[in-house]
Amino acid sequence: MKKFFPVLILVALVIFGFATKDRMRHLPNDSFSTGEVLKYKVHYGPITAAEAIIDLSPELHTVNNRACYKATVYGKTNSSFDLFIRIRDTWQSYIDTAAIVPQRSFRNIEEGNYRKREIVNFDHYSNKAHVEKSKKSKKVEKKTFKVSDNVQDIVSGFYYLRTLNYDNMRVGDKTYVKGFFDEENFDMEVEYRGREVVSTKAGDIKAIKLVPRMPQNDMFKGENSITVYLSDDKNKIPVLIQAEMFVGSVKVNLYEYKNLKNKLMLAKN
Repeated sequence: MKKFFPVLILVALVIFGFATKDRMRHLPNDSFSTGEVLKYKVHYGPITAAEAIIDLSPELHTVNNRACYKATVYGKTNSSFDLFIRIRDTWQSYIDTAAIVPQRSFRNIEEGNYRKREIVNFDHYSNKAHVEKSKKSKKVEKKTFKVSDNVQDIVSGFYYLRTLNYDNMRVGDKTYVKGFFDEENFDMEVEYRGREVVSTKAGDIKAIKLVPRMPQNDMFKGENSITVYLSDDKNKIPVLIQAEMFVGSVKVNLYEYKNLKNKLMLAKN
C-alpha cells in the first residue's frame, strides 16, 4: 500500500490544490476601459479650491501575473487656495480586469507639512494585504494584514460600483463592499436612492444617486454625509459628489471627459 500513497497525495493536490488555485471572481464590465480621462473641479462652499483628474492608463499592466487597469487619481489645490493648505495627492490602483479588485495600490500624500507614501500589495489567494509605508524621511515600515474576499481599496471601489446593474434595484436597496484602507478593514454599505438629473459643468446629466453609509469620524457630518451621482448610462462615471463636512460643504463637479467606452447620456438626449 505504501507505493500508492505518493500517487494518492498527487491526486489530492490536483483535486484540492489546482482546483482552488484561481479563486478570484469574474465580473462583466461594459462600463470602462483603458484611456478614459475624467476631470473635476472641487468646490469648497462658493470657492473653487482644487482640481482632480481620474484616468485609466492607455495600456494594461501586469501585476501578480494578472492583467490590470492602472487607475490614477491626481488632486491638487489651486494656487490661491495653497495659501490656506497646499495639497498635492496621488492615488493609484492596479485593478484586476476580470475580478475588478486591486492587485496593488499606491498613495503619495502631500498636504501642508504632512507627507505619506504607501504601497499595498494584495494577495487575494491568501487574503492578505502587504503594506509598506513611510512618512517624510522616516524608514519604511512593513506590515501584513488579513483581508476579506474580493476586498477593495478606495479607488477600485468606485470602479466596482460602476459594474453593477442598477436597473433592477429599488429605492432603498443596499450594496455591501468589503474594503481595506489606512491599515484597517471596513464594511461599506451603499444605498441606492433612485435617479435624478444633476447639473454639472459638463452639462445636465441623467444620474444614479448613491449614498454610502459613513462610519463615525472627525471629517464628515453623519453617516449619510456623502452623495455620489453616477451617469445613468452604460459608463456610470461619477459626475457629481457632494459631501457635508464639519468644516463646510464640498462639491466635486465633472467638467471634462474623454475616451469613454460608451456615449454619455446628457439630459437632453
